Amino acid sequence: MTLLRLAHLSDPHLTVALDDVEPREWLGKRAMSRLSWARGRKHLQKPEVLAAAIADIHAHAPDHLAITGDVTNFSLPVEFRAAAAWFATLGAPADVSVIPGNHDALVPVSHIDGWAHWQPQMQGDAEGGSLLPYVRVRNGVALLGLSSAVPTAPGFASGTLGPAQLQWLAAQLQQLGTQDLFRIVMLHHPPADGVVPARKVLTDRAGLRAVLAAHGAELVLHGHSRDARFDPLPGPRGLIASFGLPSISAIPNPRDEGARWHLLEIAKAENGWRLTVTVRVLDDTQQGFATAARYTLQISK
Repeated sequence: MTLLRLAHLSDPHLTVALDDVEPREWLGKRAMSRLSWARGRKHLQKPEVLAAAIADIHAHAPDHLAITGDVTNFSLPVEFRAAAAWFATLGAPADVSVIPGNHDALVPVSHIDGWAHWQPQMQGDAEGGSLLPYVRVRNGVALLGLSSAVPTAPGFASGTLGPAQLQWLAAQLQQLGTQDLFRIVMLHHPPADGVVPARKVLTDRAGLRAVLAAHGAELVLHGHSRDARFDPLPGPRGLIASFGLPSISAIPNPRDEGARWHLLEIAKAENGWRLTVTVRVLDDTQQGFATAARYTLQISK
């Protein structure tokens, strides 16, 4: 019996009109990022590709969407507001789970101007649920949203979870593991070694892997790597699948593999779960998506 059909996408880098942004808002790291965007990413991140991807996702009618960060480009207040409106087009807040990426914390932004706009998609199920980290349970599947998004020095795009989140994650994984739930850990930066350059890494990824090795999880989802990743991680009863995705709005280029998303179908199986992965990639026309692969993983309890 299928428990949940989950669409995983990442790094949309929404294109937003920025004509009315005050010059003072471009000071510091945003100015460097804007230059990088104008020289390269402006021509590679295509709103029409993103629109085609969302149309393809809706055509597959998933039960839930998981978005693993880098929704914005410059973490400008206007981008956070535009992203909130975009989320509303994807589905009800209860059906869309979001965590931030490094571009969503490019520079310090006040809560009210930034992530507060995303609270309906970034808070847990409990009454007065916390805004990151969070737990959302959907039909036997627990989504654990973490934030590795922290402002960093110019030239860096690294992330950090910090001791408090790691302690929270350990406690939640242990508790949820007693409830026969399929546990999915979501963060932006890859947990494995050697995936991205040193200036882009998750600084405490060894700590995260230690938590997963001790308490287990059934799946890890991330973005940030600019290519598709499958990096199994040690768990208490075997390996834990970790999937990473490139930008959902990128055309293929020397630095980006090109837009793709995964349909993850989670079902109960004898002594565990069955995870069926359908890989949807941007086709040769760059106007639609096609299935590149479909495979199934057996995951033991």
